[in-house]
Amino acid sequence: MDWQVLLSVAPFDWASIGTALASGGVIGLERQLRGKPVGIRTSILIVLGTYIFITASMSVSSHMTDPSRIIGQVITGVGFLGAGVMLARKGVVLGVTSAAAIWVLSAIGVCVAIGKLLVAFKFSLLVVFILAGVDLLEAYSQAFSRGVYQHVRSLIGKSQKYDDD
Repeated sequence: MDWQVLLSVAPFDWASIGTALASGGVIGLERQLRGKPVGIRTSILIVLGTYIFITASMSVSSHMTDPSRIIGQVITGVGFLGAGVMLARKGVVLGVTSAAAIWVLSAIGVCVAIGKLLVAFKFSLLVVFILAGVDLLEAYSQAFSRGVYQHVRSLIGKSQKYDDD
């Protein structure tokens, strides 16, 4: 048995696959620990799927095929996935942050596909910092919980109270 053939995933590579798993995993872990949509599995699959689509398109591209068109189509498709996690309740749209997380996960997958592995992982850490950091600011400052955010929090509080009954 030839182990090289068995372990080969050409045109993909294991370093990129590992980066996609780690990048999606770190963002997904943050989301899942806070009970938000788009947890670990979904986040990993979005980054990995984007990487696979882009890399596969680049491997079959010729002078007649433009890989940037595939990137645009993948991002459009991911936009529909993000729209699926949003919902409107009493005039407030919920899930926008999760939709934005899906969008940025796909962008990280593009970074992986073009070989920018360290950049992709740095962006993943930046996303976690933004998601957790802004949440901390909202918890400690009234200035971050005014307007629509106050209304959303009251809706969430009412729905949790209703769910507990």
